[in-house]
Amino acid sequence: VMESHQEITDDLYDELEEVLIMGDVGIPTAQRVIRDLKAKIENDKITSVPQVRETMKDIVSGIVWGGSYLSLRTKPSVILVIGVNGVGKTTTIGKLALRLKNQGRKVILGAADTFRAAAIEQLEVWAKRADVELIKHAEGADPASVVFDTIAAGKARSADVIIIDTAGRLHNKKNLMDELNKMRRVIDREFPEADVRCMLVLDATTGQNGLAQARAFKEVCEIGGIILTKLDGTAKGGIALAIRQELEVPVWYIGVGEGIDDLQPFNAKDFVEALF
Repeated sequence: VMESHQEITDDLYDELEEVLIMGDVGIPTAQRVIRDLKAKIENDKITSVPQVRETMKDIVSGIVWGGSYLSLRTKPSVILVIGVNGVGKTTTIGKLALRLKNQGRKVILGAADTFRAAAIEQLEVWAKRADVELIKHAEGADPASVVFDTIAAGKARSADVIIIDTAGRLHNKKNLMDELNKMRRVIDREFPEADVRCMLVLDATTGQNGLAQARAFKEVCEIGGIILTKLDGTAKGGIALAIRQELEVPVWYIGVGEGIDDLQPFNAKDFVEALF
C-alpha cells in the first residue's frame, strides 16, 4: 500500500482501512484504527508516508497488547477450556498441558467433554504425550462429577494447574450455560479460593464468525483469555485485534501448527508485523 503513495491523502487512509478489513480486523475496529491514526498524524505533525506505517503498527500493538499473558495466582489454579467443536480445543489443551509442565508446573487434566467419546480418547492420547494425569469418566457421564473428581485429585496431589475440557455445543446455549454454571458451582463449593479462568479456543481461519462465537460464549461465561488456533500462513490474524477491541478480551496463546510445541504465547509485536 505504502509504496504507491508519495504523500498522505484520503486515498492512503482508505487503502489502509481496506488492508485491515481484508485481514479480518472487522469494520468497527478498522475504523477506530484509522481514526486514531489520523489524529496521531495530525498531532505529531507527521508528513512522511513510511512513518504512517510505523505509527499504524504502534496503534495496533497498543490495542492488542493489554493483558496478553496468562497469569495463574493460586495453587492449584483452574482453567475451564471452552469453544465449539472442531476448533482444535482438545489438542490445544494437550499442548497447553505440555507447555505448563515444561515450565515446571504440575498439571492435571479433566475430561469433562463427556458427550463425545472421541474427546475423551483424544485427551487421553495428549495426556500420555505430555505425561500428565487425566481424570475421566465414561462417555455420557455428568460433566460436573468429572470436575468434582479432578478438583479432588488436583488438591490431593498438590497440582499447580487443573485444566478442564468442556463440551462445545453452542447451538444450544441454555444447556451450555447450565452445564458451565454447574461446573462453576462445583469448583466454588469444593475450592472457593481457586483462581478460575475461562479460556476460549477459536479457529483463526473462521474470521468474523469466530468473533460471533466469542460474543456468544461471553454471554455464557466471563472469558479470561483466548487461544487462536490454526494461525498458519493463510489465516488472517486480524481477528485477534477485533476480539481485543470489541470484546475487551486478550489473546493469550496462538496455535501455529500441528506439532506438540506449536502453541506459542501471543506476541503483539510479531502479530502486528505479520498483519502488515
